[in-house]
Amino acid sequence: MISLRNIEKVYRTDTVETLALSRISLDIAQGEFLSIMGPSGCGKSTLLNIMGLLDAPTKGDLQINKQRTTDLSDKALAQFRNKILGFIFQSYHLINDLKVLDNVELPLLYRNCNAKERKELATEALGKVGLSNRIKHFPNQLSGGQKQRVAIARAIVGRPEIILADEPTGNLDSAMGNEIMDILLDLNKREGTTIVMVTHDENMARKTHRLVRLFDGSQVQ
Repeated sequence: MISLRNIEKVYRTDTVETLALSRISLDIAQGEFLSIMGPSGCGKSTLLNIMGLLDAPTKGDLQINKQRTTDLSDKALAQFRNKILGFIFQSYHLINDLKVLDNVELPLLYRNCNAKERKELATEALGKVGLSNRIKHFPNQLSGGQKQRVAIARAIVGRPEIILADEPTGNLDSAMGNEIMDILLDLNKREGTTIVMVTHDENMARKTHRLVRLFDGSQVQ
C-alpha cells in the first residue's frame, strides 16, 4: 500500500543544512497497522508528512497504492490525498466555530457530494466513534477524548484506504487513550484500513502489527 525507497529529507536555510531523514526504505502492506517510535526530533512526523503528501522528499521514491506520487501535478496530488488518505493529529485541528457535524463534513467539500450525502456520511462516521448524540455540539463543549473522536470521524468520513495518525493519544489520559486506540484497532480489523501511527507510547505501539523505530533520522528497527 505504501512503498518508500531511499527517502531523504534535508531542510536548508542560508547558513544551515539539517538532515531530517536519511535513506528510509519501508514497505507497508494493505491492512497493516504500523507504529513509528523514536525520541523527539528524530524525524517521525517528517516521515508521516511525506507519506501523507504534505511534504516532499529531497531524494528517494514514494509510491502509494502503486501510484508514484512524484508523477502527479499539485492538483492531482491534492485530489489523490483527499481520496486515499485520512489524517488524525495530536491537537485535533477542529474549527471551533463549526458544529461537530460540520467539522466532520469538511473533507467532503472537496468531492462531488451534495449536502444530503455529506450529512449522511458525516452522521455515519460519528456513529462509528460513538458520538451520534454530539453532532450539534461545538468543539469547546467536548472533552479531549471526544474531540479526538471527532477528528477520527473526520479522517474516516471519506472512507480512505489509509489513515495517518500523529500522536493520536498524546494529549489524553490513559483511559481516554485506550478508548481512542480501540477505535483505531476496530477500524483496522473490521474495515481493513491501513494505519500508520506515530507514538511515544510503547504500550500503544505493542497493540499494532509492527513497530519501526527512528533515531536521528535513520531507521534503526
